[in-house]
Amino acid sequence: MHADTGFQSRKAAALAAFEGLASEPGVPKPDPILVVDNVVRRFGGLTAVDVAHLEVQRGSITALIGPNGAGKTTFFNQLTGFDTADAGEWTFNGRKMSGVPAYKVARQGMVRTFQLTKALSKLTVVENMRLGAQRQRGENFFAGLIPQLWRGQESLITSEAEELLTRFKLIAKRDDFAGSLSGGQRKLLEMARALMGNPELVMLDEPMAGVNPALTQSLLGHVKNLREEGMTVLFVEHDMDMVRDISDWVIVMAQGAVIAEGPPHTIMSDPRVIDAYLGAHHDAPLSAEEAEQQLHEAEAELTAEADQTGMDGNSRKESGDERG
Repeated sequence: MHADTGFQSRKAAALAAFEGLASEPGVPKPDPILVVDNVVRRFGGLTAVDVAHLEVQRGSITALIGPNGAGKTTFFNQLTGFDTADAGEWTFNGRKMSGVPAYKVARQGMVRTFQLTKALSKLTVVENMRLGAQRQRGENFFAGLIPQLWRGQESLITSEAEELLTRFKLIAKRDDFAGSLSGGQRKLLEMARALMGNPELVMLDEPMAGVNPALTQSLLGHVKNLREEGMTVLFVEHDMDMVRDISDWVIVMAQGAVIAEGPPHTIMSDPRVIDAYLGAHHDAPLSAEEAEQQLHEAEAELTAEADQTGMDGNSRKESGDERG
């Protein structure tokens, strides 16, 4: 009962933070944990990311959606230090993070998972989990030569890993190679490993992609639990049912830019979002002039096809006459 009350109060607090906000790109949030300004990433002549301003509300579950090629994963890569932006800056908890390498970003409490899981196949599940812990003494070359300096810490890390594996229902796979896991189990492992660093912001890149439907509800529950535990979630997803189910706020990208923001129950009917996914004015009724123009074009195509068929028939007849 107490846990349910906590869950409801955190969800209510997140929804209250968004109440009354305009559904416009870059709208300011009451307590943003992540603030992005003028981030640009180009590949040759292609601008993959061009985000003027974006804020992510602390304690919320925010979805980042958009058609394929919109720049969502590239944007994630900039923010988490896995790629270098050509311009712009962003802050996390008020600290400037632009240009900071990925491992330092993770140490600050901002972690991400990947669309294609990055589990190390030839390490066991628990060894993969240990890798997620921060500031391990045994990672220092000289300290690593003296087991007394790191064994106690490693024991605590292993206990934490086993607790998370139990929670994510992977404890039975503890000593199996990560490469033997199914696609869905790898997603669970990657999410569990991300929590080893005690993050404040968890960024999930298509957490449901390639997941067996039997594991989908389990993953959904884990994402909701992240907010219950006081974390902020920013996730990329194409499954609109999932977006409506778990997100408090939705940000929409198209052609590298943020084109709309808003609550999940209204954003799906936003004309800007429909245009981004299906093309501008895809369902607008034709005017009389447009209908007449389309009719003329269709008639012209039919006439051209008929003429071509007649020409082909004459050619064949002439060829037969010559052989005769």
